[in-house]
Amino acid sequence: MTNTYTELANALNSNLGSSVAMRVLSERGKKIYFPHKGILGQSAEAKGAEINATIGTAFEDDGTPLMLQTVKNAFAMPDHIIHAGFLYQPSFGKALLRKKWTEMLSKKNKNLQNIKFSEPVVTAALTHALSVSAGLFLNPGDTIIIPDLYWDNYDLIFSETYGAQIKTFNTFKNGNFDVAALAKTLEEGASGKKVVLLNFPNNPTGYTVTETEANEICETLIACAKKGSDVVVLLDDAYFGLVYEHGIYKESLFGLLANAHENLLAVKLDGPTKEDYVWGFRIGFITFAFHGASVMQLKALEDKAAGMVRATISNTASTSQEILLNAYSSESYEKEKHEKFHTLKIRYEKIKHVLAAHKEYEQSFTAMPFNSGYFMCVKINGADPEAVRQECLKNHGLGVIVLSGLIRIAFSSVALNKIEELFERLHKAVQAVKA
Repeated sequence: MTNTYTELANALNSNLGSSVAMRVLSERGKKIYFPHKGILGQSAEAKGAEINATIGTAFEDDGTPLMLQTVKNAFAMPDHIIHAGFLYQPSFGKALLRKKWTEMLSKKNKNLQNIKFSEPVVTAALTHALSVSAGLFLNPGDTIIIPDLYWDNYDLIFSETYGAQIKTFNTFKNGNFDVAALAKTLEEGASGKKVVLLNFPNNPTGYTVTETEANEICETLIACAKKGSDVVVLLDDAYFGLVYEHGIYKESLFGLLANAHENLLAVKLDGPTKEDYVWGFRIGFITFAFHGASVMQLKALEDKAAGMVRATISNTASTSQEILLNAYSSESYEKEKHEKFHTLKIRYEKIKHVLAAHKEYEQSFTAMPFNSGYFMCVKINGADPEAVRQECLKNHGLGVIVLSGLIRIAFSSVALNKIEELFERLHKAVQAVKA
């Protein structure tokens, strides 16, 4: 993907020509671009499609946003929320919200109980947490290791903004996560700093590792640390908790890695954006842990993360933090969250049923492994994915995303009664392109 995006940056630079604006751009400024051909651009093209499965938000079957009632109620805005919204929060984030998220992390991740980790620092959603991580741990020219099926914004963050080199490894082998490919990639090159990014549930595939795979991944990372490398593991947990099958690892790998080895730093990147269906609130968290870490050392990492927040956005939105803290203190929060989880789960189950019932679709596409999150992907058989996407838009009223050579379907944004029709239209579009 990086080559395509470099072309976008070069085109912008060409448009600037020899003007003063071009002459004063930094090297980072010359590399930056807006990804019009990526997910955002493809989503814009699909606006107005009868079935729009492009964007990673979630909707009710009636087309309204999926919302927790406890969050929605706050828009009546009690005085204490209104007042807080007018005031700055610290660059670290609202103290009570940080404390509450810490409690929630331990509740959602049993492996974290009795393990020392930093207090989360509040970021402007998870993309900003990724950027903060890149600023803290990557120099220009450093390598970051990522599965080859990944969110295209990683290119913009790590490569174009911070100058890192993305090195990928094979994501799937025989329908399973390719742990051996990760191990092989870690072994390549000299020992030293190794930065790895893992994302479960994965965007774009909607795959979360099994319990066995989770342990194998962690054993692989720990083995690398034991051999003398300093290992940084960034855990993009944007879709945490949205796991729909038994036997799938339901906690964050952070719990397995937080106290694993003195040479391994685990960094958890998460937030309410997808977990609590508040995409526009723009609140995220970054949390650190390593074996033997002292309170002073963890506080130093918090200070550095808050310094990055201060240097980039000063601090995060007060009103969003106040509304979330109010929701997390509600007695009905857990019940409402389970109800919205069920809305997504039955769509996932519907997809499984449709694909099992229509073997003829295998002429057109093959479903990639998926078991969680907002998305699933299909590999197009015998046709160009971009040509299929264009055919879907022009003649079938269907919006989908092409990413990493696959077609990504955001079932989170598709009504239950439209799912069967979605795959029928996709099948027809593939057959039309093949014809």
